Amino acid sequence: MTDTSGLSRRGLLGAVAGVTAATAIPAAPAWAADDQRPGALNHPRLDKYDRQIVSGLSSERALRHLQVLSEHIGPRIGGTSSEKRAADYIADQLDRFGYRTKLEPFPVADKFLAQIEDVRNILPNDLCWQAGAAPGGKLDVSVEGPVRDVGPATAPVWPADVAGSIVIADDTAAARPALVAEAAARGAVGVILLPADLVFPRRASAFSPAGLTDAPIPVIGVAQVQKRLIREALAVVTSLPLKISAKAHRGLTSNNVIGERRGRSGANGPIVMVSGHYDSVIGAPGANDDGSGTVLTMEIARVMSKLNTNATLRFALWGSEEQGLIGSRYHVAQLAQDQRDRYKAVFQNDMVATSWDPAVTYWILSFTGLANTATDAVRASGERLGYAPQMVGPVLRGASDHQSFQEVGIASANFSWRGEISPAHLEPPYHSPEDTIAKNVSLERLQVSMELIGTAAYATARQ
Repeated sequence: MTDTSGLSRRGLLGAVAGVTAATAIPAAPAWAADDQRPGALNHPRLDKYDRQIVSGLSSERALRHLQVLSEHIGPRIGGTSSEKRAADYIADQLDRFGYRTKLEPFPVADKFLAQIEDVRNILPNDLCWQAGAAPGGKLDVSVEGPVRDVGPATAPVWPADVAGSIVIADDTAAARPALVAEAAARGAVGVILLPADLVFPRRASAFSPAGLTDAPIPVIGVAQVQKRLIREALAVVTSLPLKISAKAHRGLTSNNVIGERRGRSGANGPIVMVSGHYDSVIGAPGANDDGSGTVLTMEIARVMSKLNTNATLRFALWGSEEQGLIGSRYHVAQLAQDQRDRYKAVFQNDMVATSWDPAVTYWILSFTGLANTATDAVRASGERLGYAPQMVGPVLRGASDHQSFQEVGIASANFSWRGEISPAHLEPPYHSPEDTIAKNVSLERLQVSMELIGTAAYATARQ
């Protein structure tokens, strides 16, 4: 049963069945166990245990969880109520699968968030319009007014009718205080700061502007795609009235969600863990990063709940990864050495389903750069599934929750579809309002990822 200390009654029970996708749904894969997978160079050679896994996994089931997380809940910023709703939903599902589930709370820093509302429905409505709020601006307030573009913050061109408007400007950190002060002095009710464009395929994320103190109006920072769409609208309409809200979220608690089922080896036996992080960055629905790794973990947990294993199974979804691996590091810090010694492998999954065409390489990422039980198991699964030619690694890279485990000597690795140039070659919707199911999720890649990790975890847990 779930440890319900600190849990509210979960309002998302049944949401999987009832949620309607806000955008187009990607095509579901349809292949038999022995069929060659899309993009694979070889036919699979599955053993009877692999078949138990692949015959049960369903990307369509995983998709329904992803709709709840990325569309029904949306951005899941560490410690906020949206992240807690996601934690409660995940915990309920693990409960239903028969795991002993708990939330593991830990404190996190304050967050400052903003929301943009389009008064006249001019801007696209299939995009997330959350942004970041400046902690040094006016908070817990909503303002409304027509948009006035003053160009670069370093050399703004002020129109005559700034009073009562929302000013937008190309942001420069050094120029922020003077720009905001001037906008307020001219009667603007708010400021939207626009980030510099990044080099393709990167796109700038929404941000909470720093460097301000007691500004008398709200100041928010938007993502590159939001900037583009606002300016495109201004080019074709005579007036673009917006409403912006800025809110402080203080005294925050984030949560890890951990489900466990004891194996035949008993209370002191080995542990095999499958994991992902369920939070997202400001302004990003987090469908691929890391809704995909979250629902992979949940779907493998469902299938493995029916199978006998020697090792204890743990399925973990980490909170507040995006602020610096906070949740997984907290968890590892609580483990006594005898508990750390029980871990055979941790299979961490981060961005496992992008639909970006160049992301044809399945990267095996190790914080040490060395092979271990987790990397070896997935390599072996890739051989059996016919995907070995698409795999690269282990390659030295941290920056996801496998690092927290490898820092203390636990065998772990991160698994992800990325561009073939390097593991830093991420899709354009990364950390963007466009990280949605319709724009950034392939159910084929998700299905293959689930098969690779599911068969690897089962093979490791049986021994």
